Amino acid sequence: MKLKLDFFAICLCLLVTFNSNSQYSEDSWKERDEWMNVERLLNWAEVNTGGTVADIGCHEGYLSMHLAKKVGENGKVYAVDVREDRLEKLEDNASERKLQNIVTTLGDYDDPKLPDNSMDVVFVIDAYHEMTEYQTILSHIHESLKPGGRVLILEKLKDHAKNKTRKEQTNSHTLSPKYVKKELKEAGFTITGEYRDIGNWENETGKKIWVLVAVVPEA
Repeated sequence: MKLKLDFFAICLCLLVTFNSNSQYSEDSWKERDEWMNVERLLNWAEVNTGGTVADIGCHEGYLSMHLAKKVGENGKVYAVDVREDRLEKLEDNASERKLQNIVTTLGDYDDPKLPDNSMDVVFVIDAYHEMTEYQTILSHIHESLKPGGRVLILEKLKDHAKNKTRKEQTNSHTLSPKYVKKELKEAGFTITGEYRDIGNWENETGKKIWVLVAVVPEA
């Protein structure tokens, strides 16, 4: 009986691990294009040809590939993750697509390790709610951006977590824009765009996608 229970536990653990990572794998990218509408995000963030941008929490490079094509050969994309295996897979994906303007960066949990005063735009897609040292990270992002540079944060708000505390929400892997707006302002950013209910994460009802765009004020 114990062997059966141990086997069941192992299978369950593997299933959870697979499901938690599958949405970021290359196999799901075509489907993700349909519900995320990346071009809209790039327009809101004002990503231009020749720009220098960052993708924090890049996983296997879904957004990084889009950014690399958008900024072109004269632009640069810093793809940041805390797991080296994801960055290695991203490099393979970029090589297959002949994209040579992506710089993979192994970040820390409290520091994306971006060069100072060099970014035009920084993206944080479905990753901010996982950042326990979010104020430290926002400070690093602020330092990495040029004056007038922008950060775009995208998250999903699950219906069952609405009106709950920040900790209750992040424990459910979700977050409300009201908390992030406050944190961005405290970090010295100015909110320039807020977009709510712009679709459902993975087309799942009750997981509303929202976006905030904020800028580093110019002196």
